[in-house]
Amino acid sequence: MINLKLSLPLTGKRVYLFYVITLILIIITLVCASLLGSVDINPTSVIKILINNTFGKEIFVKNWADNVEAIIWKLRIPRVILALIVGSGLSLCGILMQALTKNSLADPYILGISAGASSGAVAAIIFGWFSFVGGYNVMFGATIGAILSIFIALNVASIKGKITPTQLVLSGIAVSAMFSSFTNILIYHTRTGSDKVRTALFWMVGSLSGATWGKMLYVSIVLLVCAIFIMSIHKGLDALLLGDEKAVTIGVNLKKIKPIIIILCTALTGAIVSVSGVIGFVGLVIPHITRMIVGPNHKRLIPASILFGGLFMMLCDLLSRIIVSPAELHIGIVTSIFGAPFFLYLVRKNKKSIS
Repeated sequence: MINLKLSLPLTGKRVYLFYVITLILIIITLVCASLLGSVDINPTSVIKILINNTFGKEIFVKNWADNVEAIIWKLRIPRVILALIVGSGLSLCGILMQALTKNSLADPYILGISAGASSGAVAAIIFGWFSFVGGYNVMFGATIGAILSIFIALNVASIKGKITPTQLVLSGIAVSAMFSSFTNILIYHTRTGSDKVRTALFWMVGSLSGATWGKMLYVSIVLLVCAIFIMSIHKGLDALLLGDEKAVTIGVNLKKIKPIIIILCTALTGAIVSVSGVIGFVGLVIPHITRMIVGPNHKRLIPASILFGGLFMMLCDLLSRIIVSPAELHIGIVTSIFGAPFFLYLVRKNKKSIS
Protein backbone atom coordinates (compact mmCIF):
# COMPACT_ATOMS: atom_id res chain seq x y z
CA MET A 1 0.00 0.00 0.00
CA ILE A 2 1.37 3.42 -0.99
CA ASN A 3 1.97 5.82 1.88
CA LEU A 4 0.62 9.23 0.80
CA LYS A 5 1.41 10.91 4.11
CA LEU A 6 3.35 14.14 3.56
CA SER A 7 5.93 14.95 6.21
CA LEU A 8 7.33 18.45 6.55
CA PRO A 9 9.89 19.77 6.06
CA LEU A 10 10.59 18.04 2.77
CA THR A 11 13.92 16.27 2.32
CA GLY A 12 15.99 14.87 -0.52
CA LYS A 13 14.37 14.67 -3.94
CA ARG A 14 11.06 15.97 -2.57
CA VAL A 15 12.61 19.43 -2.26
CA TYR A 16 13.43 19.44 -5.98
CA LEU A 17 9.93 18.16 -6.72
CA PHE A 18 8.59 21.17 -4.83
CA TYR A 19 10.73 23.45 -7.01
CA VAL A 20 9.38 21.83 -10.19
CA ILE A 21 5.73 21.96 -9.06
CA THR A 22 6.07 25.63 -8.07
CA LEU A 23 7.69 26.44 -11.43
CA ILE A 24 4.84 24.70 -13.27
CA LEU A 25 2.30 26.68 -11.22
CA ILE A 26 4.15 29.89 -12.14
CA ILE A 27 3.84 29.08 -15.85
CA ILE A 28 0.14 28.23 -15.46
CA THR A 29 -0.46 31.47 -13.55
CA LEU A 30 1.38 33.46 -16.23
CA VAL A 31 -0.90 32.05 -18.92
CA CYS A 32 -4.05 32.61 -16.83
CA ALA A 33 -3.02 36.18 -16.02
CA SER A 34 -2.51 36.82 -19.73
CA LEU A 35 -6.02 35.55 -20.47
CA LEU A 36 -7.91 37.31 -17.68
CA GLY A 37 -8.56 41.04 -17.56
CA SER A 38 -11.06 43.80 -18.22
CA VAL A 39 -10.81 43.07 -21.96
CA ASP A 40 -11.90 39.62 -23.15
CA ILE A 41 -9.42 38.12 -25.59
CA ASN A 42 -9.62 34.79 -27.40
CA PRO A 43 -7.41 32.26 -25.53
CA THR A 44 -6.06 30.87 -28.81
CA SER A 45 -4.93 34.35 -29.88
CA VAL A 46 -3.22 34.86 -26.52
CA ILE A 47 -1.22 31.63 -26.86
CA LYS A 48 -0.22 32.51 -30.45
CA ILE A 49 0.84 36.04 -29.44
CA LEU A 50 2.96 34.66 -26.59
CA ILE A 51 4.68 32.12 -28.85
CA ASN A 52 5.31 34.60 -31.70
CA ASN A 53 6.78 37.27 -29.42
CA THR A 54 8.76 34.82 -27.31
CA PHE A 55 10.59 33.39 -30.33
CA GLY A 56 10.69 36.74 -32.16
CA LYS A 57 9.19 35.50 -35.39
CA GLU A 58 5.79 34.87 -36.93
CA ILE A 59 5.28 31.18 -36.19
CA PHE A 60 1.50 31.69 -36.36
CA VAL A 61 -0.13 33.88 -38.99
CA LYS A 62 -1.39 37.11 -37.43
CA ASN A 63 -5.20 37.23 -37.47
CA TRP A 64 -5.77 39.57 -34.53
CA ALA A 65 -5.80 43.35 -34.16
CA ASP A 66 -2.69 45.33 -33.18
CA ASN A 67 -4.35 46.60 -30.00
CA VAL A 68 -4.94 43.00 -28.86
CA GLU A 69 -1.23 42.22 -29.20
CA ALA A 70 -0.38 45.46 -27.38
CA ILE A 71 -2.64 44.53 -24.46
CA ILE A 72 -1.04 41.10 -24.11
CA TRP A 73 2.62 41.81 -24.82
CA LYS A 74 3.02 45.40 -23.63
CA LEU A 75 0.62 45.48 -20.67
CA ARG A 76 -0.25 42.09 -19.21
CA ILE A 77 2.97 40.11 -19.71
CA PRO A 78 5.35 42.80 -18.33
CA ARG A 79 3.03 43.19 -15.34
CA VAL A 80 2.90 39.46 -14.60
CA ILE A 81 6.67 39.03 -14.91
CA LEU A 82 7.27 42.12 -12.77
CA ALA A 83 4.97 40.60 -10.12
CA LEU A 84 7.16 37.48 -10.20
CA ILE A 85 10.33 39.56 -9.76
CA VAL A 86 8.88 41.76 -7.00
CA GLY A 87 7.57 38.77 -5.04
CA SER A 88 10.89 36.97 -5.32
CA GLY A 89 12.85 40.05 -4.26
CA LEU A 90 10.69 40.85 -1.25
CA SER A 91 10.92 37.23 -0.10
CA LEU A 92 14.72 37.39 -0.29
CA CYS A 93 14.71 40.62 1.73
CA GLY A 94 12.61 38.91 4.39
CA ILE A 95 15.08 36.01 4.60
CA LEU A 96 18.00 38.42 4.99
CA MET A 97 16.32 40.50 7.68
CA GLN A 98 15.22 37.47 9.68
CA ALA A 99 18.73 36.01 9.58
CA LEU A 100 20.38 39.32 10.45
CA THR A 101 18.13 40.11 13.42
CA LYS A 102 17.35 36.49 14.41
CA ASN A 103 13.77 37.69 14.58
CA SER A 104 10.93 35.86 12.85
CA LEU A 105 8.89 39.09 12.69
CA ALA A 106 11.45 41.02 10.64
CA ASP A 107 10.80 42.04 7.04
CA PRO A 108 11.26 45.22 4.97
CA TYR A 109 7.65 46.34 5.55
CA ILE A 110 7.54 45.77 9.32
CA LEU A 111 10.95 47.40 9.85
CA GLY A 112 9.98 50.50 7.88
CA ILE A 113 12.48 49.90 5.06
CA SER A 114 9.74 49.94 2.44
CA ALA A 115 8.32 53.18 3.85
CA GLY A 116 11.77 54.78 3.78
CA ALA A 117 12.32 53.65 0.21
CA SER A 118 8.89 55.04 -0.70
CA SER A 119 9.78 58.45 0.75
CA GLY A 120 13.01 58.56 -1.24
CA ALA A 121 11.22 57.58 -4.45
CA VAL A 122 8.44 60.15 -3.96
CA ALA A 123 10.98 62.90 -3.25
CA ALA A 124 12.82 62.00 -6.46
CA ILE A 125 9.57 62.09 -8.47
CA ILE A 126 8.14 65.35 -7.12
CA PHE A 127 11.28 67.44 -6.68
CA GLY A 128 13.55 65.79 -9.23
CA TRP A 129 16.19 64.93 -6.62
CA PHE A 130 19.19 62.80 -7.58
CA SER A 131 18.90 63.88 -11.22
CA PHE A 132 22.68 63.37 -11.57
CA VAL A 133 22.00 59.62 -12.07
CA GLY A 134 19.65 60.32 -14.97
CA GLY A 135 16.65 58.04 -15.42
CA TYR A 136 17.60 55.99 -12.38
CA ASN A 137 16.94 58.84 -9.93
CA VAL A 138 13.78 57.22 -8.53
CA MET A 139 15.61 53.97 -7.86
CA PHE A 140 18.53 55.86 -6.33
CA GLY A 141 16.18 57.87 -4.09
CA ALA A 142 14.39 54.70 -2.99
CA THR A 143 17.73 53.10 -2.09
CA ILE A 144 18.82 56.13 -0.05
CA GLY A 145 15.51 56.11 1.81
CA ALA A 146 15.85 52.38 2.51
CA ILE A 147 19.37 52.88 3.91
CA LEU A 148 18.21 55.67 6.24
CA SER A 149 15.25 53.68 7.53
CA ILE A 150 17.18 50.48 8.30
CA PHE A 151 19.92 52.50 9.99
CA ILE A 152 17.41 54.24 12.26
CA ALA A 153 15.41 51.07 13.01
CA LEU A 154 18.43 48.95 13.95
CA ASN A 155 20.01 51.68 16.08
CA VAL A 156 16.81 52.44 18.00
CA ALA A 157 16.15 48.72 18.59
CA SER A 158 19.67 48.03 19.86
CA ILE A 159 19.95 47.62 23.62
CA LYS A 160 23.55 47.23 24.87
CA GLY A 161 24.58 46.00 21.45
CA LYS A 162 21.76 43.45 21.20
CA ILE A 163 18.54 43.73 19.21
CA THR A 164 15.46 42.37 20.96
CA PRO A 165 12.44 41.25 18.91
CA THR A 166 10.05 43.55 20.77
CA GLN A 167 12.23 46.61 20.36
CA LEU A 168 12.81 45.85 16.69
CA VAL A 169 9.10 45.61 15.89
CA LEU A 170 8.31 48.77 17.87
CA SER A 171 11.14 50.76 16.28
CA GLY A 172 10.13 49.47 12.84
CA ILE A 173 6.54 50.60 13.35
CA ALA A 174 7.76 54.02 14.49
CA VAL A 175 10.17 54.38 11.56
CA SER A 176 7.47 53.30 9.11
CA ALA A 177 5.03 55.86 10.55
CA MET A 178 7.69 58.58 10.41
CA PHE A 179 8.58 58.02 6.77
CA SER A 180 4.94 57.53 5.77
CA SER A 181 4.14 60.91 7.35
CA PHE A 182 7.05 62.48 5.49
CA THR A 183 5.74 61.02 2.21
CA ASN A 184 2.26 62.41 2.89
CA ILE A 185 3.72 65.84 3.62
CA LEU A 186 5.60 65.78 0.32
CA ILE A 187 2.44 64.86 -1.60
CA TYR A 188 0.07 67.30 0.08
CA HIS A 189 2.62 70.11 -0.02
CA THR A 190 2.49 69.91 -3.81
CA ARG A 191 -1.26 69.44 -4.33
CA THR A 192 -1.30 70.59 -7.94
CA GLY A 193 -3.13 67.64 -9.48
CA SER A 194 -0.09 67.09 -11.67
CA ASP A 195 0.99 63.74 -13.06
CA LYS A 196 3.93 63.74 -10.63
CA VAL A 197 1.61 63.82 -7.62
CA ARG A 198 -0.66 61.16 -9.07
CA THR A 199 2.36 58.98 -9.81
CA ALA A 200 3.65 59.47 -6.27
CA LEU A 201 0.33 58.48 -4.71
CA PHE A 202 0.56 54.91 -5.99
CA TRP A 203 3.78 54.45 -3.99
CA MET A 204 1.72 54.63 -0.80
CA VAL A 205 -0.24 51.40 -1.33
CA GLY A 206 1.70 49.57 -4.03
CA SER A 207 0.75 48.87 -7.63
CA LEU A 208 2.12 47.07 -10.67
CA SER A 209 -0.04 48.95 -13.17
CA GLY A 210 2.95 50.93 -14.45
CA ALA A 211 4.93 47.83 -15.43
CA THR A 212 7.04 48.06 -18.58
CA TRP A 213 9.73 45.91 -20.14
CA GLY A 214 12.31 48.56 -19.22
CA LYS A 215 11.41 48.55 -15.52
CA MET A 216 11.32 44.78 -15.49
CA LEU A 217 14.80 44.57 -17.03
CA TYR A 218 16.71 46.65 -14.49
CA VAL A 219 14.88 45.20 -11.46
CA SER A 220 15.55 41.67 -12.74
CA ILE A 221 19.25 42.51 -13.05
CA VAL A 222 19.35 43.77 -9.45
CA LEU A 223 17.46 40.67 -8.28
CA LEU A 224 19.80 38.31 -10.16
CA VAL A 225 22.96 39.94 -8.78
CA CYS A 226 21.61 40.02 -5.21
CA ALA A 227 20.37 36.41 -5.42
CA ILE A 228 23.82 35.21 -6.54
CA PHE A 229 25.48 37.04 -3.64
CA ILE A 230 22.89 35.73 -1.16
CA MET A 231 23.39 32.14 -2.32
CA SER A 232 27.14 32.58 -1.92
CA ILE A 233 26.71 33.41 1.79
CA HIS A 234 24.02 30.81 2.59
CA LYS A 235 26.29 29.06 5.12
CA GLY A 236 26.85 32.36 6.91
CA LEU A 237 23.09 32.94 7.08
CA ASP A 238 22.65 29.48 8.62
CA ALA A 239 25.31 30.32 11.20
CA LEU A 240 23.71 33.66 12.11
CA LEU A 241 20.53 31.87 13.19
CA LEU A 242 22.59 30.06 15.85
CA GLY A 243 23.59 33.37 17.46
CA ASP A 244 26.53 35.71 17.02
CA GLU A 245 28.81 33.89 19.48
CA LYS A 246 28.35 30.48 17.86
CA ALA A 247 28.68 32.03 14.40
CA VAL A 248 32.09 33.46 15.35
CA THR A 249 33.29 30.14 16.76
CA ILE A 250 32.62 28.38 13.45
CA GLY A 251 34.51 31.01 11.49
CA VAL A 252 31.90 33.54 10.35
CA ASN A 253 33.21 37.09 10.02
CA LEU A 254 30.33 39.13 11.47
CA LYS A 255 31.94 42.47 10.60
CA LYS A 256 31.92 41.38 6.96
CA ILE A 257 28.67 39.46 6.56
CA LYS A 258 26.34 41.86 8.40
CA PRO A 259 27.17 44.91 6.23
CA ILE A 260 26.82 42.69 3.14
CA ILE A 261 23.33 41.65 4.26
CA ILE A 262 22.29 45.25 4.91
CA ILE A 263 23.65 46.43 1.53
CA LEU A 264 21.92 43.60 -0.36
CA CYS A 265 18.61 44.16 1.43
CA THR A 266 18.57 47.93 0.96
CA ALA A 267 19.60 47.73 -2.70
CA LEU A 268 16.96 45.10 -3.44
CA THR A 269 14.23 46.91 -1.50
CA GLY A 270 15.10 50.21 -3.17
CA ALA A 271 14.92 48.68 -6.64
CA ILE A 272 11.60 46.95 -5.93
CA VAL A 273 9.90 49.93 -4.29
CA SER A 274 10.99 52.18 -7.15
CA VAL A 275 8.79 50.17 -9.55
CA SER A 276 6.03 48.78 -7.32
CA GLY A 277 5.59 51.09 -4.36
CA VAL A 278 5.11 49.78 -0.82
CA ILE A 279 3.85 46.20 -0.81
CA GLY A 280 3.61 44.75 2.67
CA PHE A 281 3.96 41.40 4.40
CA VAL A 282 5.40 39.40 1.47
CA GLY A 283 8.85 39.28 3.09
CA LEU A 284 7.22 38.12 6.32
CA VAL A 285 4.78 35.48 5.05
CA ILE A 286 6.74 33.71 2.30
CA PRO A 287 9.96 32.87 4.22
CA HIS A 288 7.87 31.36 7.03
CA ILE A 289 5.79 29.20 4.70
CA THR A 290 8.78 27.99 2.67
CA ARG A 291 10.75 27.35 5.88
CA MET A 292 7.96 25.02 7.00
CA ILE A 293 8.04 23.26 3.62
CA VAL A 294 11.79 22.86 2.91
CA GLY A 295 13.34 23.54 6.32
CA PRO A 296 15.63 26.29 7.66
CA ASN A 297 18.70 25.43 5.55
CA HIS A 298 19.25 28.53 3.41
CA LYS A 299 20.66 26.54 0.50
CA ARG A 300 17.16 25.09 0.03
CA LEU A 301 15.21 28.01 1.50
CA ILE A 302 16.52 30.72 -0.85
CA PRO A 303 15.47 29.14 -4.20
CA ALA A 304 12.20 27.94 -2.63
CA SER A 305 11.36 31.47 -1.47
CA ILE A 306 12.32 32.97 -4.84
CA LEU A 307 9.88 30.67 -6.64
CA PHE A 308 7.09 30.64 -4.05
CA GLY A 309 7.31 34.39 -3.42
CA GLY A 310 7.04 35.08 -7.12
CA LEU A 311 4.04 32.74 -7.43
CA PHE A 312 2.33 34.37 -4.44
CA MET A 313 2.75 37.87 -5.89
CA MET A 314 1.52 36.77 -9.32
CA LEU A 315 -1.64 35.31 -7.74
CA CYS A 316 -2.19 38.46 -5.64
CA ASP A 317 -1.82 40.65 -8.72
CA LEU A 318 -4.27 38.45 -10.62
CA LEU A 319 -6.78 38.76 -7.78
CA SER A 320 -6.30 42.54 -7.67
CA ARG A 321 -7.29 42.71 -11.35
CA ILE A 322 -10.35 40.45 -11.30
CA ILE A 323 -11.99 41.04 -7.88
CA VAL A 324 -13.45 44.44 -8.82
CA SER A 325 -13.09 44.20 -12.62
CA PRO A 326 -13.07 46.35 -14.76
CA ALA A 327 -11.47 48.45 -12.00
CA GLU A 328 -8.59 47.04 -9.94
CA LEU A 329 -7.43 46.95 -6.33
CA HIS A 330 -3.94 48.05 -5.41
CA ILE A 331 -1.85 44.94 -4.92
CA GLY A 332 -0.67 46.18 -1.52
CA ILE A 333 -4.26 45.84 -0.27
CA VAL A 334 -4.46 42.20 -1.41
CA THR A 335 -1.14 41.22 0.19
CA SER A 336 -2.19 42.92 3.43
CA ILE A 337 -5.42 40.89 3.48
CA PHE A 338 -3.31 37.72 3.60
CA GLY A 339 -0.31 39.08 5.49
CA ALA A 340 -1.86 40.97 8.42
CA PRO A 341 -3.64 37.91 9.92
CA PHE A 342 -0.45 35.87 9.46
CA PHE A 343 1.53 38.57 11.28
CA LEU A 344 -0.92 38.47 14.18
CA TYR A 345 -0.58 34.68 14.27
CA LEU A 346 3.22 34.98 14.51
CA VAL A 347 2.95 37.58 17.29
CA ARG A 348 0.67 35.25 19.25
CA LYS A 349 2.95 32.29 18.58
CA ASN A 350 5.99 34.22 19.83
CA LYS A 351 4.04 35.34 22.89
CA LYS A 352 3.25 31.72 23.78
CA SER A 353 6.87 30.65 23.32
CA ILE A 354 8.06 33.47 25.61
CA SER A 355 5.48 32.50 28.24
